[in-house]
Formats: sequence, C-alpha cells, structure tokens
Amino acid sequence: MKNKQKNTVFIIVLLIVSCFIAAQEFQPVQLPAPQTEGGRPLMEVLKDRKSIRSFGSKTLDEQALSNLLWAAFGINRSESGKRTAPSAVNWQEIDVYLALEKGLYVYNAEQHRLDPVIAQDLRASTGKQSFVGTAPLNLVFVADYSKMGETPDQFKDFMAHADAGFISQNVYLFCASEGLGTVVRAMIDRESLAPLMLLRPDQKIILAQTVGYPKANQE
Repeated sequence: MKNKQKNTVFIIVLLIVSCFIAAQEFQPVQLPAPQTEGGRPLMEVLKDRKSIRSFGSKTLDEQALSNLLWAAFGINRSESGKRTAPSAVNWQEIDVYLALEKGLYVYNAEQHRLDPVIAQDLRASTGKQSFVGTAPLNLVFVADYSKMGETPDQFKDFMAHADAGFISQNVYLFCASEGLGTVVRAMIDRESLAPLMLLRPDQKIILAQTVGYPKANQE
C-alpha cells in the first residue's frame, strides 16, 4: 500500500513539474527587430511569385518570423501606427495567428512579438489539405468585427476579405524574395477551428496561409 501511495505521489509531482515546464516554455516571444533593408527587386519578386503545396520540415527561425510578420502586417510608420498593408478606415481589424508545432500565437504588431494563445499543435486543424499538418507554419487571418464599428455586416465581410488579401499578398512577395514557399487557403472548417483558437463570436476566420521552405530545396 505504501509503495502504491509513493507511486501516486511521484506521478502527481511529475505531472505538476511537466505542466510547470510547459507553462514556462509557452511564453510571449519577443521577436528581433525586422531587417527592413535589402531584399530582391520588386519586379523580380513579382515574376517569381507562386503557390506551392509541398513543404519540408525545416522551421523558420525567429529572425525569419520577424521579417515575415513585419512584411505581412507590421508597423511601418511608428508615428501613426500604420501598417505595411492597408485596411478600410484604418480599422486594422485583421489579426495574424501563427499555428506552430509548439502552439498557437497571435502577432502583436505594436510590441512586435508573438503572444501565446494555447499550447496545442493546431496546424492540421487550419485546413483540409494534408500538407497543413506537417508544414512548419500556418498563418490564420482573423477579422475582429468589434473594431469595425456599426458598419453593416455585408460591408464588414467584404472589407475583411479584401484586407486579409492585402496581407496575404505581402506574405507571397516576402516568400518569393526570401526563397520560402507559400499558398493561401480558403478550405477551412471554420466552425471547428474557431473554438480551438479560443475566438470570440465577433472574431471571424477569413483565410489561412501556409509558409515554409519548399521541400525540393531540402532534398
């Protein structure tokens, strides 16, 4: 009986320690300053822009994530807080979520950091294609309708999709410049994914976009 009690206590302590370690690891990630100099000429990047659906396992380091997120929807005018992509009425209603193997984060443009949402690998839930579950990064563009005032829902829907499209194109151009692959996706089970992402009713999933190194480049 005493041995059984000792084993039970040991298991409980192990679980507590494991949870503590996991909590310590899943903290906000302060990204390094984005590298905003250099890059390939715009016309070359436009020529190379394309979608791919085959990704290797190599992950993006923090500098690559920093540069990618700043290009996507970072603040490029610090005095006004305006962004690298336009938004209707400057609502800035699109939040960029990152589904990584270690968990789900949301990009905090003001602090240029990743804020943790949930320590769960949701990559496979961000789309219906098989590659999304193993690609290193899936971005999910979420519109916060609470930022869009008393505008009719039909106009909110239209502008949220347009604004997410602008951000997606920024991601495409960045990836073409940096040798990354990407594809924007609309095939998402939004009803199932929203609660997993802990979204409020006034937050709507618009699009997802997979990013990674092309598989052929890692062979």
